[in-house]
Amino acid sequence: MSEPLFRDPGMPVADRVRDLLSRMTLTEKVGQVNQRMYGWDAYERTASGHRLTEGFRAEVARFDGMGALYGLQRADPWSGVTAETGIGAADGARVSDAVQRHAVENTRLGIPVLLVEEMPHGLQALDGTLLPVNLAVGATWNPELYEEAAALAAAQLRARGGHVALVSALDLVRDPRWGRAEECFGEDPYLSARFTEALVRGVQGPAGEHIGPDRAAVVLKHFAGQGATVGGRNSAATELGGRELHEIHLPAALAGVRAGAAGLMAAYNEFDGVPCAASHRLLTGILRERWGFEGLVMADGLAVDRLVRLTGDPVAAGAMALRAGTDLGLWDSCYPRLAEAVGRGLVEEAALDRAVGRVLALKFRLGLFERPYAGGQAPDPGRLERLSERVARECVTLLAHDGVTLPFAGRPGGTVAVIGPNADSVPQQIGDYTAPQRPGTGGSVLAGVRAAAPEGTGVGYARGCDLVGGDRSGLPEAVALAAGADAAVLVLGGSSAREPDTRFDANGAAVVASGNPVGMTCGEGVDLAGLGLPEGQSALLDAVAATGTPVVVVLVQGRPHALPDLTGRAAAVLSAWYPGPWGGRAVADVLFGAAGPQGRLPVSVPRSAAQLPVFYNAKDHGYRGYVDQPATARHPFGHGLSYTTVEYGEPRLSRTEVGAAVFTGAGASAPVTCAVRVSNTGGRPVRETVQLYVRRVRGGTSWPRTRELRGFVRVELAPGESAEVVLPVGADTLASFSSAGVWEVEPGEFAVGTGPSSDRTREARLTVEPAGAPPAAGRAAGPS
Repeated sequence: MSEPLFRDPGMPVADRVRDLLSRMTLTEKVGQVNQRMYGWDAYERTASGHRLTEGFRAEVARFDGMGALYGLQRADPWSGVTAETGIGAADGARVSDAVQRHAVENTRLGIPVLLVEEMPHGLQALDGTLLPVNLAVGATWNPELYEEAAALAAAQLRARGGHVALVSALDLVRDPRWGRAEECFGEDPYLSARFTEALVRGVQGPAGEHIGPDRAAVVLKHFAGQGATVGGRNSAATELGGRELHEIHLPAALAGVRAGAAGLMAAYNEFDGVPCAASHRLLTGILRERWGFEGLVMADGLAVDRLVRLTGDPVAAGAMALRAGTDLGLWDSCYPRLAEAVGRGLVEEAALDRAVGRVLALKFRLGLFERPYAGGQAPDPGRLERLSERVARECVTLLAHDGVTLPFAGRPGGTVAVIGPNADSVPQQIGDYTAPQRPGTGGSVLAGVRAAAPEGTGVGYARGCDLVGGDRSGLPEAVALAAGADAAVLVLGGSSAREPDTRFDANGAAVVASGNPVGMTCGEGVDLAGLGLPEGQSALLDAVAATGTPVVVVLVQGRPHALPDLTGRAAAVLSAWYPGPWGGRAVADVLFGAAGPQGRLPVSVPRSAAQLPVFYNAKDHGYRGYVDQPATARHPFGHGLSYTTVEYGEPRLSRTEVGAAVFTGAGASAPVTCAVRVSNTGGRPVRETVQLYVRRVRGGTSWPRTRELRGFVRVELAPGESAEVVLPVGADTLASFSSAGVWEVEPGEFAVGTGPSSDRTREARLTVEPAGAPPAAGRAAGPS
């Protein structure tokens, strides 16, 4: 008897899916759209190793198969998996293969299981190599570096038997009070889109029908608008109009879809009153019909169960999500009952077939029917560690500097006081969604300073205060240490470190009560009403600054904190974000001059929470601020100083007048260019991030924004060196979401600006004439 067609790897994926679907029972189909089980419940660790649980075997038998298994290798306080009970690198492939073997050999059709793991900033598993969090990645403004790191992280996941990486990429920091700010690339849609593209390329490899054995499928989280919830409250409502949704919150998702992302995760929040997992408008109308997305949509954890509040019935809730376009559940009790929904006529079996087909297509794309077991070579962990440290080094952002204190290099002898609750804690610099780290992994800022300090330099340490709370008993020791030092490095900020006694919601979000005795100040479920430093840290800053010793403030943080004006009190302020396990060395390299600060802000830093919103690309209504506070950010989007001085010439457009028609049709991607001369006028080399912004001066069918990032390029300049930087000005540069519901270049006048940040640009004017107007000859701008 010949093999079924779906077993033939030479057949197109669509044909294999059709053939397999035709052979499946309703029960087997329902099994393929379920991801009900927590992966850590699928095994137990014994004296002789790991073994599969009866619960896992029963789950496979219930549906004669399993669509996906989430978090087999996850370890953290929420899962309860520790270094003693979990799956390390040495056992990952073996345990994954045991799961796969049971599903393949004990079901009628032998369909492999998708093994789904969290990879928000490296694989969340024991011995998984961590990267800096996404907000730190965004601060590098270096998508190419991130693509390289993401590729190695995916190879690590795949070598351990995983197939699907869940990565936050689509959310924006529109309100930094939101606890999940650290998971975002920043506040800007253009910057986030460039990193999302890099993520997809890195994780999945070259675009095509098949995903290689050293790469993984990526599911981008969260679709859509989750960063715009009211008050920065996790999983709350959004008040987005359609234009705001398209202009701000969808570009990263569209970029990911165009790059070939295998899947998207529907967000918890509602849009226009409908939760995203049940929004036909989002998941079908926009995602599939308008964008042509053919991948799968996964629900967020227990999101489908929340729909019972609307339907009053879990069977109807599952049908609602399936009809909307959610293909794969996550932990919910509704999707296991989809056979009932079909039987009751709540949803057509054809809708179920479409969802099952998308799950199966991904399994075929990954080659699981030919290679169901782990077989890839694990990448050298040292290589990924070095990349992680490089990302950490490039993300360090110099916010303020007196021009003389840094770098410390070249100072003979002396002493450096390292002070603060974040100075000597690796767990507090690695962020949320992290597995327990093996002893000796990485190093703190204190360890980095001790290693980087020149011979003969004394390094002292005092904690000074706790991360949270108002206890000041440690201040006298810290003040004495700072007063006797030549310089003080004050390491403040926040922490997303989960502790064994942290309480969690059913979906894994931390439950932190007012007063926060646990010590988490950021992370999923940890939203803040205020953005200032906790009381003890503020008192420590005041006390150390009052000593007169030059103070360098280093902020280890997962969101931008609102600090007071430190002019005259702090010699320098740096943001290191959550730089990962090797971030201590990276920070020390910048402090001592082995590397220059390269980071640029991916998010605006507010003066206070009362000032919000403060993102740079608001609608341009000429608002000048409150009576008691300016409208401007403390530090604007794109800002970041270096150890040298850089001067920008006037931007020069290749044409100053064009017809709108040149931006349409094939080959019209960049009919205009913008050139600017950038010069290093200081004494140290620099890697400068040249930024291009556009603002509409007149014309269009909607009110314009103050300015919008539409390009950037990084250029290395030696002391005294200049470079001519040329950036394209194409349809994507000038387009806006029109009243016709499409992206297009509308006639009008545009200001095209270049500079080192969103608030320091020099502009040239470009006029776009209506289609059908007499052709504009165009003219080059004069020399600057």
